[in-house]
Amino acid sequence: MENYIKKNIASLKPSSTLAINEKVKKLLNTGKKVFNFGFGQSPFPIPEKIVSVLKDNAHKKDYLPMQGLPQLREAISKYLLKRTGITYEKENIIITPGSKEAMLLMHIAFDGDIILPAPSWVSYQPQAQIALNKVHWIETSIDNNWFPTSKQLEEKIKKINKKNIILIINSPNNPSGSICNNFGQIAEIAKKNNINILSDEIYADINFKKNYESISKFYPEGTFISGGLSKWCGAGGWRLGFFAVPKNQSNFLKALKTLASESYSTVNTPLQFAAVEAYRGDYSDYLNKSKNILKSVGNYVYNNLKSNKVLINPPQGAFYLMPEFLNSKFKTSNDMCEDILYKTGVALLPGSDFGFKPNKMLARLSYTDFNGEIFLKNISTTKSLDDEVIKKYAPNVVEGTNKLVEWSKTL
Repeated sequence: MENYIKKNIASLKPSSTLAINEKVKKLLNTGKKVFNFGFGQSPFPIPEKIVSVLKDNAHKKDYLPMQGLPQLREAISKYLLKRTGITYEKENIIITPGSKEAMLLMHIAFDGDIILPAPSWVSYQPQAQIALNKVHWIETSIDNNWFPTSKQLEEKIKKINKKNIILIINSPNNPSGSICNNFGQIAEIAKKNNINILSDEIYADINFKKNYESISKFYPEGTFISGGLSKWCGAGGWRLGFFAVPKNQSNFLKALKTLASESYSTVNTPLQFAAVEAYRGDYSDYLNKSKNILKSVGNYVYNNLKSNKVLINPPQGAFYLMPEFLNSKFKTSNDMCEDILYKTGVALLPGSDFGFKPNKMLARLSYTDFNGEIFLKNISTTKSLDDEVIKKYAPNVVEGTNKLVEWSKTL
Protein backbone atom coordinates (compact mmCIF):
# COMPACT_ATOMS: atom_id res chain seq x y z
CA MET A 1 0.00 0.00 0.00
CA GLU A 2 3.01 2.29 0.36
CA ASN A 3 3.81 2.37 -3.35
CA TYR A 4 1.21 5.06 -4.06
CA ILE A 5 3.38 7.66 -2.26
CA LYS A 6 5.81 9.59 -4.44
CA LYS A 7 9.42 8.55 -3.83
CA ASN A 8 10.58 12.08 -3.09
CA ILE A 9 7.89 12.34 -0.38
CA ALA A 10 8.17 8.83 1.05
CA SER A 11 11.82 9.37 1.98
CA LEU A 12 11.08 12.53 3.98
CA LYS A 13 11.09 12.56 7.77
CA PRO A 14 9.27 14.97 10.11
CA SER A 15 11.15 18.24 10.69
CA SER A 16 13.84 17.54 13.30
CA THR A 17 13.16 20.80 15.16
CA LEU A 18 9.53 19.84 15.68
CA ALA A 19 10.48 16.21 16.40
CA ILE A 20 12.87 17.18 19.21
CA ASN A 21 10.15 19.32 20.78
CA GLU A 22 7.76 16.37 20.78
CA LYS A 23 10.47 14.10 22.20
CA VAL A 24 11.23 16.54 25.01
CA LYS A 25 7.54 16.79 25.89
CA LYS A 26 7.27 13.01 26.15
CA LEU A 27 10.35 12.83 28.39
CA LEU A 28 8.97 15.59 30.62
CA ASN A 29 5.68 13.70 30.91
CA THR A 30 7.59 10.69 32.27
CA GLY A 31 9.04 12.88 35.01
CA LYS A 32 12.54 13.19 33.54
CA LYS A 33 14.34 16.50 34.01
CA VAL A 34 15.06 17.81 30.51
CA PHE A 35 16.83 20.97 29.42
CA ASN A 36 15.22 21.91 26.12
CA PHE A 37 18.10 23.33 24.12
CA GLY A 38 16.76 21.69 20.96
CA PHE A 39 13.71 23.73 19.96
CA GLY A 40 14.14 27.24 18.56
CA GLN A 41 11.16 29.17 19.85
CA SER A 42 11.09 32.71 21.23
CA PRO A 43 10.62 32.63 25.02
CA PHE A 44 9.01 36.08 25.09
CA PRO A 45 5.30 36.98 25.13
CA ILE A 46 3.68 38.74 22.19
CA PRO A 47 3.44 42.50 22.96
CA GLU A 48 0.08 43.26 24.60
CA LYS A 49 -0.90 45.95 22.08
CA ILE A 50 -0.61 43.47 19.21
CA VAL A 51 -2.69 40.89 21.10
CA SER A 52 -5.29 43.59 21.82
CA VAL A 53 -5.62 44.42 18.11
CA LEU A 54 -6.11 40.73 17.35
CA LYS A 55 -8.94 40.57 19.89
CA ASP A 56 -10.54 43.71 18.47
CA ASN A 57 -10.62 42.14 15.01
CA ALA A 58 -11.62 38.61 16.04
CA HIS A 59 -15.14 39.17 14.67
CA LYS A 60 -13.89 39.72 11.11
CA LYS A 61 -14.68 36.63 9.10
CA ASP A 62 -14.47 37.56 5.44
CA TYR A 63 -11.76 36.34 3.13
CA LEU A 64 -9.02 38.88 2.47
CA PRO A 65 -7.23 39.23 -0.88
CA MET A 66 -5.11 36.15 -1.56
CA GLN A 67 -2.00 38.33 -1.74
CA GLY A 68 -2.77 39.75 1.69
CA LEU A 69 -4.29 42.79 3.37
CA PRO A 70 -3.13 45.89 1.42
CA GLN A 71 -2.36 47.94 4.53
CA LEU A 72 -0.29 45.05 5.92
CA ARG A 73 1.72 44.78 2.72
CA GLU A 74 2.23 48.56 2.81
CA ALA A 75 3.43 48.35 6.42
CA ILE A 76 5.89 45.57 5.54
CA SER A 77 7.10 47.57 2.52
CA LYS A 78 7.95 50.51 4.79
CA TYR A 79 9.50 48.16 7.37
CA LEU A 80 11.78 46.66 4.71
CA LEU A 81 12.75 50.08 3.35
CA LYS A 82 13.69 51.27 6.83
CA ARG A 83 15.68 48.14 7.61
CA THR A 84 17.32 47.35 4.26
CA GLY A 85 17.28 50.65 2.39
CA ILE A 86 15.61 48.86 -0.53
CA THR A 87 12.07 49.46 -1.80
CA TYR A 88 9.89 46.38 -2.17
CA GLU A 89 6.52 47.80 -3.20
CA LYS A 90 3.41 46.41 -1.54
CA GLU A 91 2.40 44.98 -4.93
CA ASN A 92 5.52 42.80 -4.76
CA ILE A 93 4.81 41.36 -1.31
CA ILE A 94 2.65 38.34 -0.53
CA ILE A 95 1.40 37.40 2.95
CA THR A 96 1.75 33.72 3.85
CA PRO A 97 0.90 31.43 6.81
CA GLY A 98 4.44 31.64 8.17
CA SER A 99 7.63 32.26 6.21
CA LYS A 100 8.09 28.48 6.01
CA GLU A 101 5.08 28.27 3.69
CA ALA A 102 6.43 31.18 1.64
CA MET A 103 9.67 29.28 1.04
CA LEU A 104 7.81 26.09 0.17
CA LEU A 105 5.83 27.97 -2.50
CA MET A 106 9.10 29.41 -3.81
CA HIS A 107 10.58 25.93 -4.15
CA ILE A 108 7.47 24.60 -5.89
CA ALA A 109 7.37 27.49 -8.36
CA PHE A 110 11.11 27.45 -9.08
CA ASP A 111 12.56 25.28 -11.83
CA GLY A 112 16.26 24.97 -11.14
CA ASP A 113 18.92 24.09 -8.58
CA ILE A 114 19.40 25.23 -4.98
CA ILE A 115 22.69 26.11 -3.29
CA LEU A 116 22.73 25.72 0.49
CA PRO A 117 25.53 26.58 2.89
CA ALA A 118 26.16 23.95 5.53
CA PRO A 119 24.88 24.76 8.09
CA SER A 120 21.37 25.58 6.89
CA TRP A 121 17.97 25.48 8.55
CA VAL A 122 16.52 21.97 8.59
CA SER A 123 13.61 22.62 6.18
CA TYR A 124 15.41 24.15 3.18
CA GLN A 125 16.63 20.83 1.80
CA PRO A 126 13.41 18.82 2.38
CA GLN A 127 11.37 21.58 0.74
CA ALA A 128 13.65 21.46 -2.29
CA GLN A 129 13.21 17.69 -2.34
CA ILE A 130 9.43 18.08 -2.30
CA ALA A 131 9.71 20.38 -5.33
CA LEU A 132 12.23 18.09 -7.09
CA ASN A 133 14.90 20.80 -7.10
CA LYS A 134 18.45 19.47 -6.77
CA VAL A 135 20.42 20.72 -3.74
CA HIS A 136 24.14 21.51 -3.81
CA TRP A 137 25.92 22.03 -0.48
CA ILE A 138 28.79 24.36 0.38
CA GLU A 139 30.43 23.29 3.62
CA THR A 140 31.47 26.35 5.60
CA SER A 141 33.85 26.75 8.52
CA ILE A 142 34.05 28.52 11.85
CA ASP A 143 36.85 30.66 10.38
CA ASN A 144 34.38 32.37 8.03
CA ASN A 145 31.65 32.59 10.66
CA TRP A 146 29.80 29.62 9.10
CA PHE A 147 29.04 31.39 5.81
CA PRO A 148 30.39 30.57 2.32
CA THR A 149 33.26 32.53 0.83
CA SER A 150 32.85 34.17 -2.57
CA LYS A 151 35.42 31.73 -3.95
CA GLN A 152 33.44 28.72 -2.72
CA LEU A 153 30.26 30.12 -4.24
CA GLU A 154 31.82 30.83 -7.64
CA GLU A 155 33.36 27.36 -7.79
CA LYS A 156 30.03 25.77 -6.92
CA ILE A 157 28.15 27.78 -9.57
CA LYS A 158 30.67 26.77 -12.25
CA LYS A 159 30.45 23.14 -11.20
CA ILE A 160 26.64 23.13 -11.38
CA ASN A 161 26.77 24.85 -14.78
CA LYS A 162 23.05 25.59 -14.94
CA LYS A 163 21.15 28.76 -15.69
CA ASN A 164 18.56 28.73 -12.92
CA ILE A 165 20.03 28.76 -9.41
CA ILE A 166 18.85 30.10 -6.06
CA LEU A 167 21.28 30.57 -3.17
CA ILE A 168 19.63 30.61 0.26
CA ILE A 169 21.26 32.84 2.87
CA ASN A 170 20.03 33.13 6.47
CA SER A 171 21.58 35.83 8.69
CA PRO A 172 21.45 35.89 11.69
CA ASN A 173 21.80 32.20 11.10
CA ASN A 174 19.92 29.17 12.31
CA PRO A 175 21.71 27.02 13.58
CA SER A 176 24.94 28.92 14.30
CA GLY A 177 23.67 32.27 15.64
CA SER A 178 26.28 33.93 13.41
CA ILE A 179 25.98 36.98 11.14
CA CYS A 180 27.32 37.07 7.59
CA ASN A 181 30.28 39.47 7.21
CA ASN A 182 30.83 39.10 3.45
CA PHE A 183 27.46 39.94 1.91
CA GLY A 184 29.04 42.30 -0.62
CA GLN A 185 31.39 39.64 -1.98
CA ILE A 186 28.64 36.99 -2.15
CA ALA A 187 26.30 39.43 -3.92
CA GLU A 188 28.99 40.32 -6.44
CA ILE A 189 29.40 36.67 -7.45
CA ALA A 190 25.62 36.14 -7.56
CA LYS A 191 25.14 39.19 -9.77
CA LYS A 192 28.05 38.24 -12.03
CA ASN A 193 26.55 34.78 -12.59
CA ASN A 194 22.94 35.99 -12.75
CA ILE A 195 21.67 33.74 -9.96
CA ASN A 196 18.95 34.66 -7.47
CA ILE A 197 19.22 34.83 -3.69
CA LEU A 198 16.63 34.06 -1.04
CA SER A 199 17.49 36.12 2.02
CA ASP A 200 15.73 34.43 4.94
CA GLU A 201 15.47 37.36 7.39
CA ILE A 202 13.25 35.78 10.02
CA TYR A 203 15.88 36.64 12.69
CA ALA A 204 16.76 40.08 11.30
CA ASP A 205 15.35 41.91 14.33
CA ILE A 206 17.22 39.67 16.78
CA ASN A 207 20.58 40.99 15.71
CA PHE A 208 23.13 41.85 18.39
CA LYS A 209 25.04 44.29 16.19
CA LYS A 210 23.94 47.93 16.16
CA ASN A 211 22.98 47.99 12.48
CA TYR A 212 21.37 45.20 10.51
CA GLU A 213 22.64 44.56 6.99
CA SER A 214 20.68 42.75 4.29
CA ILE A 215 22.23 41.24 1.18
CA SER A 216 19.46 42.98 -0.78
CA LYS A 217 21.43 46.21 -0.26
CA PHE A 218 24.10 44.84 -2.62
CA TYR A 219 21.86 42.94 -5.05
CA PRO A 220 18.27 44.24 -4.92
CA GLU A 221 17.31 43.08 -8.41
CA GLY A 222 18.08 39.44 -7.58
CA THR A 223 17.14 39.10 -3.91
CA PHE A 224 13.92 37.66 -2.51
CA ILE A 225 13.26 38.35 1.18
CA SER A 226 11.23 36.19 3.54
CA GLY A 227 10.29 37.13 7.09
CA GLY A 228 7.50 37.06 9.63
CA LEU A 229 6.34 37.45 13.21
CA SER A 230 7.55 34.12 14.63
CA LYS A 231 10.88 35.09 16.14
CA TRP A 232 11.08 38.82 16.88
CA CYS A 233 7.61 39.11 18.38
CA GLY A 234 7.23 35.71 19.99
CA ALA A 235 4.37 34.71 17.68
CA GLY A 236 5.55 31.38 16.31
CA GLY A 237 2.15 29.75 16.68
CA TRP A 238 0.36 32.60 14.93
CA ARG A 239 1.88 31.55 11.59
CA LEU A 240 2.19 34.82 9.73
CA GLY A 241 4.98 35.47 7.26
CA PHE A 242 5.72 37.36 4.07
CA PHE A 243 7.67 37.00 0.85
CA ALA A 244 9.01 40.04 -0.99
CA VAL A 245 9.90 39.77 -4.68
CA PRO A 246 12.10 42.16 -6.72
CA LYS A 247 10.03 44.40 -8.99
CA ASN A 248 11.60 42.93 -12.14
CA GLN A 249 10.36 39.41 -11.30
CA SER A 250 6.59 39.87 -11.58
CA ASN A 251 6.10 36.51 -13.31
CA PHE A 252 7.52 34.70 -10.29
CA LEU A 253 5.20 36.61 -7.97
CA LYS A 254 2.27 35.70 -10.23
CA ALA A 255 3.20 32.02 -9.86
CA LEU A 256 3.36 32.35 -6.06
CA LYS A 257 -0.07 33.99 -5.97
CA THR A 258 -1.53 31.19 -8.07
CA LEU A 259 -0.05 28.55 -5.76
CA ALA A 260 -1.38 30.43 -2.74
CA SER A 261 -4.86 30.56 -4.25
CA GLU A 262 -4.83 26.80 -4.81
CA SER A 263 -3.48 25.88 -1.37
CA TYR A 264 -4.26 28.05 1.67
CA SER A 265 -6.45 30.66 -0.17
CA THR A 266 -5.62 33.49 2.23
CA VAL A 267 -4.08 34.03 5.65
CA ASN A 268 -6.17 34.27 8.85
CA THR A 269 -8.10 37.56 8.66
CA PRO A 270 -7.95 38.85 12.28
CA LEU A 271 -4.27 37.97 12.41
CA GLN A 272 -3.44 40.11 9.40
CA PHE A 273 -5.00 43.16 11.07
CA ALA A 274 -2.94 42.47 14.20
CA ALA A 275 0.18 42.18 12.05
CA VAL A 276 -0.41 45.71 10.73
CA GLU A 277 0.07 46.94 14.30
CA ALA A 278 3.16 44.74 14.69
CA TYR A 279 4.86 46.28 11.66
CA ARG A 280 3.63 49.85 12.16
CA GLY A 281 4.04 50.16 15.92
CA ASP A 282 7.10 51.13 17.89
CA TYR A 283 8.32 48.03 19.75
CA SER A 284 11.91 49.16 20.15
CA ASP A 285 11.83 48.88 23.96
CA TYR A 286 10.49 45.31 23.76
CA LEU A 287 13.10 44.41 21.15
CA ASN A 288 16.00 46.04 22.98
CA LYS A 289 15.17 44.25 26.21
CA SER A 290 14.65 40.94 24.40
CA LYS A 291 17.95 41.23 22.55
CA ASN A 292 19.76 42.22 25.73
CA ILE A 293 18.44 39.14 27.53
CA LEU A 294 19.27 36.81 24.63
CA LYS A 295 22.74 38.23 24.12
CA SER A 296 23.51 38.05 27.84
CA VAL A 297 22.20 34.50 28.22
CA GLY A 298 24.02 33.46 25.04
CA ASN A 299 27.26 34.94 26.32
CA TYR A 300 26.81 33.09 29.61
CA VAL A 301 26.55 29.77 27.75
CA TYR A 302 29.45 30.68 25.46
CA ASN A 303 31.78 31.77 28.27
CA ASN A 304 31.10 28.67 30.34
CA LEU A 305 31.05 26.08 27.56
CA LYS A 306 34.09 27.09 25.49
CA SER A 307 37.18 25.02 26.32
CA ASN A 308 39.98 23.07 24.71
CA LYS A 309 37.38 20.38 24.02
CA VAL A 310 34.59 22.66 22.78
CA LEU A 311 35.04 25.08 19.88
CA ILE A 312 32.35 27.75 19.72
CA ASN A 313 31.78 31.27 18.39
CA PRO A 314 30.17 33.96 20.58
CA PRO A 315 26.47 34.74 19.97
CA GLN A 316 25.80 37.40 17.31
CA GLY A 317 22.05 37.07 16.76
CA ALA A 318 18.95 34.85 16.94
CA PHE A 319 19.11 32.50 19.97
CA TYR A 320 21.51 29.78 18.91
CA LEU A 321 25.08 28.62 19.42
CA MET A 322 26.79 25.83 17.50
CA PRO A 323 29.43 24.08 19.59
CA GLU A 324 31.85 21.58 18.08
CA PHE A 325 32.93 18.84 20.50
CA LEU A 326 36.46 17.59 19.89
CA ASN A 327 36.28 13.83 20.45
CA SER A 328 36.63 10.45 18.83
CA LYS A 329 34.13 8.55 20.99
CA PHE A 330 31.17 8.81 18.62
CA LYS A 331 30.68 7.88 14.97
CA THR A 332 27.99 10.48 14.30
CA SER A 333 26.77 13.77 15.77
CA ASN A 334 23.38 12.10 16.22
CA ASP A 335 24.97 9.41 18.40
CA MET A 336 26.68 12.14 20.39
CA CYS A 337 23.45 14.09 20.97
CA GLU A 338 21.66 10.91 22.02
CA ASP A 339 24.41 10.28 24.57
CA ILE A 340 24.18 13.84 25.87
CA LEU A 341 20.39 13.60 26.26
CA TYR A 342 20.57 10.20 27.99
CA LYS A 343 23.36 11.17 30.41
CA THR A 344 22.57 14.83 31.14
CA GLY A 345 18.98 15.54 30.09
CA VAL A 346 20.23 18.26 27.71
CA ALA A 347 18.41 18.13 24.36
CA LEU A 348 20.47 19.32 21.37
CA LEU A 349 20.10 18.87 17.63
CA PRO A 350 22.97 17.19 15.75
CA GLY A 351 24.91 19.05 13.08
CA SER A 352 23.90 16.41 10.52
CA ASP A 353 20.35 17.82 10.65
CA PHE A 354 21.73 21.07 9.23
CA GLY A 355 23.74 19.73 6.30
CA PHE A 356 27.04 18.74 7.93
CA LYS A 357 28.58 15.35 7.40
CA PRO A 358 27.48 12.94 10.17
CA ASN A 359 31.02 12.49 11.49
CA LYS A 360 31.43 16.21 12.22
CA MET A 361 30.69 16.60 15.93
CA LEU A 362 28.63 19.77 15.78
CA ALA A 363 25.32 20.48 17.52
CA ARG A 364 22.79 23.30 17.65
CA LEU A 365 22.13 24.74 21.09
CA SER A 366 19.07 26.96 21.57
CA TYR A 367 19.42 28.92 24.82
CA THR A 368 15.73 29.80 25.26
CA ASP A 369 14.70 27.42 28.04
CA PHE A 370 13.50 30.18 30.39
CA ASN A 371 10.36 32.19 31.13
CA GLY A 372 10.75 35.25 28.93
CA GLU A 373 7.71 37.04 30.33
CA ILE A 374 9.09 37.03 33.88
CA PHE A 375 12.56 37.93 32.65
CA LEU A 376 11.26 40.92 30.66
CA LYS A 377 9.27 42.25 33.60
CA ASN A 378 12.24 42.20 35.93
CA ILE A 379 14.88 44.06 33.95
CA SER A 380 14.92 47.72 33.03
CA THR A 381 18.34 48.12 31.49
CA THR A 382 19.96 47.54 28.13
CA LYS A 383 23.33 47.02 29.78
CA SER A 384 24.76 43.51 29.81
CA LEU A 385 23.15 41.41 32.54
CA ASP A 386 25.44 39.83 35.13
CA ASP A 387 25.59 36.14 35.93
CA GLU A 388 23.48 36.46 39.07
CA VAL A 389 20.56 37.88 37.06
CA ILE A 390 20.88 35.06 34.54
CA LYS A 391 21.02 32.44 37.30
CA LYS A 392 17.84 33.92 38.80
CA TYR A 393 15.75 34.20 35.64
CA ALA A 394 17.24 31.48 33.40
CA PRO A 395 18.01 28.66 35.88
CA ASN A 396 17.39 25.87 33.36
CA VAL A 397 19.89 27.36 30.93
CA VAL A 398 22.47 27.67 33.72
CA GLU A 399 21.94 24.13 35.03
CA GLY A 400 21.82 22.63 31.55
CA THR A 401 25.03 24.42 30.57
CA ASN A 402 26.76 23.14 33.70
CA LYS A 403 25.71 19.58 32.89
CA LEU A 404 26.97 19.97 29.34
CA VAL A 405 30.30 21.31 30.63
CA GLU A 406 30.69 18.30 32.93
CA TRP A 407 29.80 15.92 30.11
CA SER A 408 32.40 17.54 27.81
CA LYS A 409 35.13 16.85 30.36
CA THR A 410 34.65 13.12 29.76
CA LEU A 411 35.63 13.40 26.11
